Amino acid sequence: MSTRNRGPKIGLSTASVYPESTASGFELASRLGYDGVEVMVGIDPLSTQIDAIKRLVDYHQLPVLAIHAPCLLITQRVWGTDPWGKLERSAEAATELGADVVVVHPPFRWQREYAKGFVEGVARLEADTGVAFAVENMYPWRAPGKGLQAYAPSWDPTEHSYAHTTLDLSHSSTAEQDCVELAHRMGDTLTHIHLTDGTGSAKDEHLVPGRGTQRAGDLLAMLANRDFRGHIVIEINTRRSTSRSEREVDLIESLEFTRKHFSRGPVAIDGRRTASFAVSSDGEVSELET
Repeated sequence: MSTRNRGPKIGLSTASVYPESTASGFELASRLGYDGVEVMVGIDPLSTQIDAIKRLVDYHQLPVLAIHAPCLLITQRVWGTDPWGKLERSAEAATELGADVVVVHPPFRWQREYAKGFVEGVARLEADTGVAFAVENMYPWRAPGKGLQAYAPSWDPTEHSYAHTTLDLSHSSTAEQDCVELAHRMGDTLTHIHLTDGTGSAKDEHLVPGRGTQRAGDLLAMLANRDFRGHIVIEINTRRSTSRSEREVDLIESLEFTRKHFSRGPVAIDGRRTASFAVSSDGEVSELET
């Protein structure tokens, strides 16, 4: 009998195996028991080759759950330099690979024209392609004595009317936010999870979930209570691993943590109260004070 998760699919981001390749990400995800893969476009040239990704899907019999659009500083020239062109290519890749989500970061502040029409443009792309563009929470760049606003129209997607959002726990840690409170604010727009952790450092740490100070376990319980139907993707930093076996230990621990904590029960929402959630037969979620 398969031991794969029967609830929301638990995926592995190919970024989690860097500096190993996209192909290694598929191989590790398959062998360790993940339900699918999120392809981070641009870190590895193979990640931009849709036919090659299809061969990996067929060989490992493992689906692509999401495409992470190439919107990092180091991927500015991947799939061209036009940011809207990058998102269109990402939607095409998602459609060809059977993924239903494109993860996208908000624009950098200096991308003025892109940022000006970003909220409306994302909505238009979703309508045109049928693919969910889940806008990811980011963080202010912290410098001594001040925070630099590197993203526009905002690093916090709850400040705008996106239909779909991604919650990244390392980013909420760097932004000094509580991931459970942020998920509560995201509400029904919360579509995709980057499960990881952080200690509140100004660095974007991407720790194994449970090794930081974000309430990753409480978040998973909240998602279970809400009958979350999106994807939960492990996105951790294993660059300091000294061997393949050390990297595998982190990936296994992350998967086991997720399966262990994705269960229903009371969850502390804001540090002062707890709540449970009931899901009706028609899918409506209601919060129950406890």
